[in-house]
Amino acid sequence: MSILVVGSVAFDTIATPSGRVKDILGGAATYFALAASYFTQVRMVAVVGDDFTPEHEAVLKNRGVDTRGIERTAGKTFRWGGQYLDNLNEAKTDFTELNVFEKFQPRIPREYSDSHFLFLANIHPTLQKAVRLEMDGVRLTGGDTMNYWINGTPKELAETLKLVNVLLINDVETKMLAAEENLLRAANKVLAMGPQALVVKHGEYGATIFFREGAFGIGSHPFRAPALPIDEVKDPTGAGDSFAGGFMGYIASQGEINREVLKRALFYGGVMGSFAVELFGTERLQNLSREEIDARFQVFRELTHLG
Repeated sequence: MSILVVGSVAFDTIATPSGRVKDILGGAATYFALAASYFTQVRMVAVVGDDFTPEHEAVLKNRGVDTRGIERTAGKTFRWGGQYLDNLNEAKTDFTELNVFEKFQPRIPREYSDSHFLFLANIHPTLQKAVRLEMDGVRLTGGDTMNYWINGTPKELAETLKLVNVLLINDVETKMLAAEENLLRAANKVLAMGPQALVVKHGEYGATIFFREGAFGIGSHPFRAPALPIDEVKDPTGAGDSFAGGFMGYIASQGEINREVLKRALFYGGVMGSFAVELFGTERLQNLSREEIDARFQVFRELTHLG
């Protein structure tokens, strides 16, 4: 089934202990789309500038991603620079240049109106809400946000959360959103804001999914999936977006949506995130095989005794 992602395409400049790269293809929607493309049909809505070349677009098209929703406009594509020299779990931002992304107004092509799933990547909550209301026929909506919107646009974010089925954020953002230091209490507060499920990402320590009582089945017990041990992390950029792509992509590939599917999707999210960090930018996600993905999922099964 098809999934529509709305978010950013960017050029990143990144420094890690493994090296430094300049102006490589990135952005939340890019990582998400590439990761999800191994499970289902993916459609993208984003904005790029004059510097986004056919070669850049080919990275997406080679994975079968539908790029008709990418708007081309005069100017430069969104750029971000950061480094992980002190801590691979936390980026230190060197610069952010919004460029054409500053005035991004998502336009959903008519051909995308029959999309079955929707993922609202990290953009202004008002834009997320507008897209969700326009795509009112989707089976399930996933969403992301960050501390910038949590602190700067709390009212707008609160309205958007009422329309999101599954929210994917990290543990710091969860506590910030709920104004609560205890993670379990924070998760319950976030679920009360609207989402039926909350996926809390713990970086190198895996992810936990919390369910609202009665959502996607019976019970409300959380479920934890560990992260896979990785020999070398070269670039953590986009790991969370790749996780979201694997998570949502797997759900979209299944015939039904229930608690067991969402729990299993956590592991596929972890698999795609683990591949993303092995090389700089999206390079690793461009050249995977489904056999590699399934083999790594099998490692997860053996590690956790997953049925």
